[in-house]
Amino acid sequence: MEVRDERPAGRDRKAGAPGDDPVSDLDLLRAHVDGDRDAFAELFHRHRDRLWAVALRTLGDREEAADALQDALLSAHRAAGRFRGDSAVTTWLHRIVVNACLDRIRRRQAHPTVPLPDGTHDPGDGSGTGGVEPAAPVRDHDTAMVVRDALAALPVEQRAALVLVDVQGYPVAEVARILGVAEGTVKSRCARGRARLAVLLGHLRSGGEPPPADDPDVPGVTRGNPRAPQSVRSGSGRSRPGANQEEA
Repeated sequence: MEVRDERPAGRDRKAGAPGDDPVSDLDLLRAHVDGDRDAFAELFHRHRDRLWAVALRTLGDREEAADALQDALLSAHRAAGRFRGDSAVTTWLHRIVVNACLDRIRRRQAHPTVPLPDGTHDPGDGSGTGGVEPAAPVRDHDTAMVVRDALAALPVEQRAALVLVDVQGYPVAEVARILGVAEGTVKSRCARGRARLAVLLGHLRSGGEPPPADDPDVPGVTRGNPRAPQSVRSGSGRSRPGANQEEA
């Protein structure tokens, strides 16, 4: 007598008996394309925390990160039918989130605004976001703020690479697929970003003061003649102080 598998196909198998294969990300995405109203929500909740962490650490602002994540998920929801399967679904989702963050950074740089104080927000409620903000212990709060500001000072491409590789711990090959660049490009961006952070955060190791706002790697404006000041003789034969010398 033939034994038939009466278990429903698709998403319902995720809660089956031990040994059943869980529904894959690709299965959920296909189910969403086929009209399953719950499939995409389940896919999002499966990866929500990591997607939120990437958005938050890339943008450094809770409201901006929440808006970018929402934009990204709307884009993914609408573009699911065009997913070709060239990469993992999670890689595809991360790429959309990172691109949404970078778009916001570029728009913010093109149209800078003055941020309002965020003291009205409860940092622990996670409201308006897809997850809870990664929090540092109270005693390390100042350090976390300095590191966040240093990350925000990096060029956007370096910041995105560092967040994914050094903060989130993704392999370089995976980050290359997320960003759509070569592995060597990811390594180069990380190296340049780390070098810049070493300068910006060097005072944390030495216990000194933070560096000035000016980038120490950029030469300052040349001020006057670099040679030692020389006396300038007047028509009367008296020697007058040079332009850089003070009167006695």
